[in-house]
This record gives sequence, structure tokens and C-alpha cells, in this order.
Amino acid sequence: MRPEPVFPALQPAAPFDRCERAAVYKAIETRRDVRDQFRPDPLPDDLVMRLLRAAHAAPSVGFMQPWNFILVRSPTVRERAWQAFSRANEDAAALFPPERRDLYRSLKLEGIRKAPLSICVTCDPDRAGPVVLGRTHNPRMDVYSTVCAVQNLWLAARAEGVGVGWVSIFEETDVRAILGIPERIEIVAWLCLGYVDELYCDPELAVKGWRQRLPLEDLIFEDGWRDNP
Repeated sequence: MRPEPVFPALQPAAPFDRCERAAVYKAIETRRDVRDQFRPDPLPDDLVMRLLRAAHAAPSVGFMQPWNFILVRSPTVRERAWQAFSRANEDAAALFPPERRDLYRSLKLEGIRKAPLSICVTCDPDRAGPVVLGRTHNPRMDVYSTVCAVQNLWLAARAEGVGVGWVSIFEETDVRAILGIPERIEIVAWLCLGYVDELYCDPELAVKGWRQRLPLEDLIFEDGWRDNP
């Protein structure tokens, strides 16, 4: 007869105290996407590992943990990534109407060059085998899980005084070629990390007039979908 598995003791589910709760909400509410304000001084290795441990503690469907983290410190590799971004950025600018194009080009997106560290976060759909608990009817759950890891890293970085910028303007084939990523691996995020002296009080795109935060009450439905007025 197989022995019954021994599970560790459960931990209390009590709420955090007031100061702990305030710290969590402060990290959420003051997190910003940094585009151009990075300092060049490197991040200590132990700090980077704390951020990666926070990312690795993210929830994942079927506990598949599909993420990998490619650390990019080489100026040569980052310059190749910036060139790929620059080409894609020009293509993106052409998609906006003329009255938005100048504003788009005025948004400085220099994180790849300025930040001392980039992290390419990927998703391995085969990590837990062909049938994954919780992914049987939604194959995208592995990617959603990886995005949770990105959010964990971002909030931990805010608590550590580290700025993060998510660069999404790439041709995927360019990033694969630069980093040697296999075809079966999905590229989820290119993150730029570095110390910053200041953060915007509100999201930069709101401050610069690109788009404003939507009213929360317009986004909450009960017991079913309704069309927004």
C-alpha cells in the first residue's frame, strides 16, 4: 500500500496588518511603465535574483511554471534589439492618423539602450506535457500564467525602487534571431530594468495626452454582459 502523502501545515489566511496592506497597494498604484528615464548603473545580482524569485512565485495553471527569463546585459545584443525595435517603431508610427503620429513619435522609447538590463520573458507550452490540468479547454492559459510572472516581477521591482518598461514593438522573428529562441517557445515580454530617480505620478501616456484611465464603474458588470453606453 502506498503511503499517504505528507503535506506541510497550512498557513493562516488572516489579512495583512494595515502597514503591510498599504505597502501592497502602494506598489500596485505607483507602478509605472518606464520608457526613457533609466540610470546606467547596473543592478546588483542579488537584487535581480529577488525579482526573478518574485516572478517565479507567480500562479500558473496546472502549476506548469511555463516561464523562462533571458537576461540581456550585453550592449551589443541590446543594440541589435534596439535596431529591431526602431524598424518596427517606424512601421507602427505609419499606422496612426497624421494628427496622432507626431505625438506618437514624441514618446521617447529609449529603454533598450539606456537600461542596464533587459529580460526577455518566454513561455514554454510543452513544460508540463501535452495535457495540463486547467489548460484542457483553453490552450492560452500557459501564456496568461506567464503574464502573471511579469506582473509579479514588476511589482517587486517597484518595491525595490527599480523601474521597468515593457517593450512590445518588435517583429517576433527579429527577437528570435537575436536571442536564438526556438520556434516552439512563445515570446511574451521584453522588459527593460534599471534604477530611476523619478516616476510619473500618473501613467506617462495619460500625462502626455495619449489616453486617459477609464472610469472603473463603466467596466464592472453583474451577472452578465452589458454593452457600454
